[in-house]
Amino acid sequence: MLIREIQQKDNESIAKVIRDIFHELEAPKVGTAYADPILDTLYEVYQTPRSVYYVVELDGKVVGGCGVAPLEMLNPVQHDIISVCELQKMYFAPEIRGTGFAERIINQCLEFAQTQGFKICYLETLSFMTAAQKLYERMGFEHIDGPMGNTGHNSCEVWMTKKLN
Repeated sequence: MLIREIQQKDNESIAKVIRDIFHELEAPKVGTAYADPILDTLYEVYQTPRSVYYVVELDGKVVGGCGVAPLEMLNPVQHDIISVCELQKMYFAPEIRGTGFAERIINQCLEFAQTQGFKICYLETLSFMTAAQKLYERMGFEHIDGPMGNTGHNSCEVWMTKKLN
């Protein structure tokens, strides 16, 4: 397996991986990444400054991914808007779950975030995604009481942050 930066040719594959997981888990489609208007153009989205999206490739097939970008619409009164990033769209097809690639790709995202000067990494997830939450906790993310930004993911009821070195 290989972790690499997303390429334009990966747009359709990673969007399908993400949508398939929502169907598999019977997760809400509205107010989540499933309904994001950008889901079919992730390569283009992550060409913006201080952003990156990595995909996991297995035998030439995209089977997962995760990205990091500045947190949008952050309340500047609460935090320095320049210092907060968001871990985004981390999804893995069933055949690679439990292989350690989630931790590897998150670490790669966090290392990138640090090189971009971010001090805090934020994420949001669904309450029933307990395995993901346990992974985030192991990696030093802590639960917070509410959302930090206006991501449009109003179905996500778990919010976490991690201080970056």
